[in-house]
Amino acid sequence: MPDAPGGLTRIERLLPALARLTGARLRLRRTGDAATADGSARLEPIPEAEGAWLEIGADGMGPGLAQDLAGIVGSVLSAERDAAQVAAELSERYEEIDLIYTISEILGHTIRLDEAADRILQEVSAVVGARRATLLVHDPEQQVLRIVAARGMSPQEVEPIEVDDPCSVAARVFREMRIVSYDPTDPKAVNPGCPEGRNYRGKAFLSVPVLYAAPGQRGKPIGVINLTDRGGGDAFTAGDRKLVAAIANQIGAAVENARLVARDLGQQRVHRELELARDLQHKLLPSPLVLAARADVAARCRQAESVGGDFYNLLNLRGDRIGVMIGDVTSHGFGAALIMALVMAASGIHAESAETPAEVLRRIEESLKDELASTEMFLTVFYAVVDPKGGRITFANAGHPHAFLVSMRTGKAVRLEATRPPLGLATAAGEDSVLTWARREAVICLFTDGVAEALGARGDRFGEERVLGHVTRLKDRPAREILESVHADLAGFTGGAPPTDDRTVVILKV
Repeated sequence: MPDAPGGLTRIERLLPALARLTGARLRLRRTGDAATADGSARLEPIPEAEGAWLEIGADGMGPGLAQDLAGIVGSVLSAERDAAQVAAELSERYEEIDLIYTISEILGHTIRLDEAADRILQEVSAVVGARRATLLVHDPEQQVLRIVAARGMSPQEVEPIEVDDPCSVAARVFREMRIVSYDPTDPKAVNPGCPEGRNYRGKAFLSVPVLYAAPGQRGKPIGVINLTDRGGGDAFTAGDRKLVAAIANQIGAAVENARLVARDLGQQRVHRELELARDLQHKLLPSPLVLAARADVAARCRQAESVGGDFYNLLNLRGDRIGVMIGDVTSHGFGAALIMALVMAASGIHAESAETPAEVLRRIEESLKDELASTEMFLTVFYAVVDPKGGRITFANAGHPHAFLVSMRTGKAVRLEATRPPLGLATAAGEDSVLTWARREAVICLFTDGVAEALGARGDRFGEERVLGHVTRLKDRPAREILESVHADLAGFTGGAPPTDDRTVVILKV
């Protein structure tokens, strides 16, 4: 009992108080004392103190009370010994406790693992005495372990490790989710490396999996900590293994948190970019006010995603003519939005230089030939030129099915049939179609299949007739009222569900 002498000294200071309480003469006797107890005294062995006795001198004191006094002295001695042992153990483990606290502080003040990893390795290496250390994190896309921090070597020295590498101890630790420790001085230690190539002779190492377990779920491996070249001794202890495992759990939670933060920031960035793309695409679409001096126009384009492939264009042409175009790329999202933007740019240029609507479509198709071929997309486009002075409407229709002329007198709707295949589907010049036109005689109604094919709660389609019904009923009302009526009916029909396809409607009255 190493701390018995100090404890016995403190007991000697306690004896006078016990003597006053009991009225007995009390004295501490140790092995080797020359003095012996006289006939009127008793010697009781002190529990928890080998080689020590309590000499009790008092007339009439029975053996029971003598044993109780010796027991009290033994209990005090035991309590002091336990306190001394706890203090010694806390002193020995101070560095480890302080390390765990320090790493908690590091991880608590950063959301970027790369900022904290170097310092974490430095702190861990110092406590366990490792001259070289690496922290590897799993890349789930490439299925490799990538280094995020290193000590005692350059990170560039460590190539990514395939997680199924049979010779890599780190890969094995990651796969099996268990600690691997190797001490080459132990003749019974089995080398965990491959027989050829990597056998790690002469250096002890400690490899610990970095794990993360979400609440109520089984832990999963997300990385590995490797430590080697221990200073002052070649073997890592069981205490080192427990300490590094505890730290690995802290790092595991930090890695997962960093990933969640990065994913959230990435999603926010993508959302901002999508919002920007949507705003830019909407700015490509002209305001109906561009034709306000010549016609009554209303138009609305609602994309199924942030960006889409529906579009329309309104053009002031020479000779008081009006150009109106609607198109639908056979997809939605970014690919369709790219084609849409190119068509908008090309249509404005070719509408000014080409003589006929058919020639405008041909030139648009020619300018988009490479993009349409590489994306395997095609698009339907309707383009009409209204010439009130000449009393005619000239149009070319590249496979767009929803283009109508509604009579202001009778309400009858006439489909403006296709004059050529969709752009990008088959090369064909096509031709123009010409109809007579007089002011306030007809309404041009154009829309895309996202409107006609919108599904209701019972799975039925909105249909062309429903759109044309609003135009016929409200043909004498402003174009804006007709457009709002169509969209209000569409919202009620679909129950306000988000569109699965882009929806565009253009109403034009001259």
